[in-house]
Amino acid sequence: MKLLSVIVPCYNEEENVSDFYDELMKNSEFFDDNEIEVEVCYIDDGSSDRTADEVKKLIQQDSRVRLVSFTRNFGKEAAIYAGLEKASGDYLVLMDADMQDPPALLPEMFSLLEEGYDSVATRRVNRKGEPAVRSFFARIFYSTMKRISNAEIVDGARDYRLMTRRMADAVLEMKEYNRFTKGIYGWVGFKTKWLEYQNVERRKGESKWSFWKLFIYSIDGITAFSTMPLAISSFMGVVFCIAAFIFIIIIIIRKLLFGDPTDGWPSMVCIILLVSGVQLFCIGIIGQYLAKTYMEVKKRPIYLVKEEV
Repeated sequence: MKLLSVIVPCYNEEENVSDFYDELMKNSEFFDDNEIEVEVCYIDDGSSDRTADEVKKLIQQDSRVRLVSFTRNFGKEAAIYAGLEKASGDYLVLMDADMQDPPALLPEMFSLLEEGYDSVATRRVNRKGEPAVRSFFARIFYSTMKRISNAEIVDGARDYRLMTRRMADAVLEMKEYNRFTKGIYGWVGFKTKWLEYQNVERRKGESKWSFWKLFIYSIDGITAFSTMPLAISSFMGVVFCIAAFIFIIIIIIRKLLFGDPTDGWPSMVCIILLVSGVQLFCIGIIGQYLAKTYMEVKKRPIYLVKEEV
């Protein structure tokens, strides 16, 4: 018998915990026919509602259910890492509790895994139900990451992924504090098959990902897997140095030919503001990388466990 660990990061998902379990267990016949044992690992990411209590109710009904509760909200990346670390399965699958990752795809994912792949990842072919602005910026982010990063990051990629034990162990080898799992998957390599499906809207509750949180997450992804912003800031510095040198020559020639007229101060103010803004922008880019380095050298744990059942 092979063991499948279903890792379910949860943050304020009390409405969906039981529904997700019921939907997952609709695959029981498939699991039995293929001699697959199942454990369901709910990772409670410091929820402020009754998520943990709902999981404990399931534990009383089914000994295959496990609960790991954090002391506070450490973020989904920490919950994913904890799930991979705590799970003991031969196969591991990451799924959201909000039902946007259809458990009905698992049989097809297993069949693809048997073809020799190390992981089967999912991607949405549309973003039905999402705000148009959010979808627009998401596409820009994935397009940008594809150009500036050496890790494979696919547009519409979900965290919903079935992988072998050896790939999960490779992901766990990357112990950085500032985590961007979508990039980590691409960095560690392994043979991956992408499975496309139509977007599924949340069944209950609201998304915990606001536009601002997604923006910060995108910055984390860029700084974690690309140094291109640093190269861009250096390039901008060179361009402005050349421009300044050219302007100096123009000013000297103008002085020799026309004297020293006093007009032109508004344009000078605009130039000063522009150059100052570019300098602050470049310093901000360097600051982002410095902040990530600062957090890494502290060697803080990625998460802290309050309770494990």
